[in-house]
Amino acid sequence: MSDHPAIALFGGILGVLVLASLVGWILGRRAGPEGSAAIDNLNARIRAWWVMVVLIGLSFLAGKPGVIILFALASFFALREFVTLTPTRRGDHYSLFAMFFVVLPVQYYLIWIDWYGLYSIFIPVYAFLFMPILVALRGDTARFMTRIAEMQWGMMIAIFCLSHVPALITLDIPGFEGRNLLLIAFLVIVVQSSDVLQYVWGKLFGRHKVAPRLSPSKTWEGLVGGIASATLLGACLWWITPFGFLQAGLAALVVALMGFLGGLVMSAIKRDRGVKDWGRLIEGHGGMLDRLDSVVFAAPIFFHLVRYGWTV
Repeated sequence: MSDHPAIALFGGILGVLVLASLVGWILGRRAGPEGSAAIDNLNARIRAWWVMVVLIGLSFLAGKPGVIILFALASFFALREFVTLTPTRRGDHYSLFAMFFVVLPVQYYLIWIDWYGLYSIFIPVYAFLFMPILVALRGDTARFMTRIAEMQWGMMIAIFCLSHVPALITLDIPGFEGRNLLLIAFLVIVVQSSDVLQYVWGKLFGRHKVAPRLSPSKTWEGLVGGIASATLLGACLWWITPFGFLQAGLAALVVALMGFLGGLVMSAIKRDRGVKDWGRLIEGHGGMLDRLDSVVFAAPIFFHLVRYGWTV
């Protein structure tokens, strides 16, 4: 955090937040005493972004321990939201306990000690086999396959996929030593800005729905404009990465596309559960999964893109 790219990056982010807060304050003043629900929601989202940026900044200052603890907590709250919307039975209690208090801490510990050979298969192989064994031992066979599949999905999304964000710290990239935290910043900025820019482009020019039954607000115009803008933004952030300008743009394009598809899948799950948001943890945004739905799909792809393209 003492190097110039990190200071310049966070300075720029704080500048954008100050500008957004000023715009929100002006819009609020113009709305008058009766206010506006849309502007109130906008200002709530800006306040939440202040909190999130401060938390990420503090975790970066703490280095590897701070980042791993931050994302382990994010996984915990995301998994809790997923399980809250998942019907469970008494026979699932042991497996649920194992998900929260064995699988989650072990996965992040393996990342802490940089044991790639195990943390890359711990959940999709060993936890996937262990969970149905625990449930079977309780003898409750009602909806057995459905219950197991839903718990496995929860582990994959909330723990396995999200844990690939702090795992970026462990990559050994020649000439980029000590700056891996900036890869996390690159990933988060591109994915989150893509979400915001898709919304803005959709509001300005959106006419044709991508998947109206899943997400009525997503349009092809918003998708193309948002991803193109996020790709350009990612290319312009090449200086905080080990990539060249075009490589940064291509990496941004991949993570923005995966982020969009992840948001679509998570919307499908919410529609299946009959809810609008995963929770109310983050003011103006909904739950932890509402904010991270695009990150969880982009993170593993970005991690392996860097690992197989830029590490020794």
